[in-house]
Amino acid sequence: MLFLVFLYKACNSLAPSILLHSCRLSTTDTMMKLAVLAALAGSASAFAPSTSGVRAVTSLAAKSESLPFLEAPPNLDGGVGDYGFDPFRFSDFVPIDFLREAELKHGRICMMAWLGFVAVDLGFRVYPVPEGFEGLTSVTAHDAAVEQGGMSQMLLWFSLLEIFDTVAVVQMLEGSGRAPGDFGLDGGFLKGKSEKEIETMKLKEIVHCRLAMFAFSGVVTQAVLTQGPFPYV
Repeated sequence: MLFLVFLYKACNSLAPSILLHSCRLSTTDTMMKLAVLAALAGSASAFAPSTSGVRAVTSLAAKSESLPFLEAPPNLDGGVGDYGFDPFRFSDFVPIDFLREAELKHGRICMMAWLGFVAVDLGFRVYPVPEGFEGLTSVTAHDAAVEQGGMSQMLLWFSLLEIFDTVAVVQMLEGSGRAPGDFGLDGGFLKGKSEKEIETMKLKEIVHCRLAMFAFSGVVTQAVLTQGPFPYV
C-alpha cells in the first residue's frame, strides 16, 4: 500500500516536467522545420523572376554578318569591306587601322605575285636573261636566284621600302589622318569621282586583295605538287 502511494506521488511530481520537456521538444522541432522552409524559400526566390515592377530585358549580342554563329567583333568599325569577319578576334588587341593596312599590303603584293608567278611559267622573260636562268620555272627560280644573289638584292630594296611604310603607319596610328594603305598613288582613277564611287573602287580593291591572297597560296601549292607548267594540273 505504501509503495502504491509513493508511486502515485512520484508520477504526480514527474508529470509536469515530462510534459514541459515534451512541449520543448515539439517547439524545437517545429522551429527547425520553419527555419528549413524559410531557407528553401529564400534560395528559391533567387531563381524566381523579379516582381519589383521593372521589366526584364534580354539583350542579345549582335551576330557577325559573315559568321552568323559568332558574335560580331565589337571593334570592327563597319568600314569598306567590313563583313564582321574576325574569328580570332585580332581586333580586340590590335588597332583596326593597322590590320587594314596589313591586309591591303599583303593583298596588293599577292596580286602582283600571282601575275608574275604565272607569267614566268607561261614563257614571259625580262631580257637579257641571266646565264643559267633560261629553263627555269617559277618554282625552281627561287633557289637559282638565291645562289645568284638576286634574292639578296630584293630583300635589301624591299627592306628600305618597309622603313618608309613603317613611318607612315606610325604616323597614321598617332592620328595623322592618313587612311590605311593610302600612298597617294591612285593613277588618276579617283580623280573627279564622288565619295560613293571612291568607296566602290576601294571595295573592289579589297575584294581582289583577299582573292589574290588565296589565289597565290593555291597556285604556289599546286605548282610545287605538280611540277608542271600553267595551269598546273
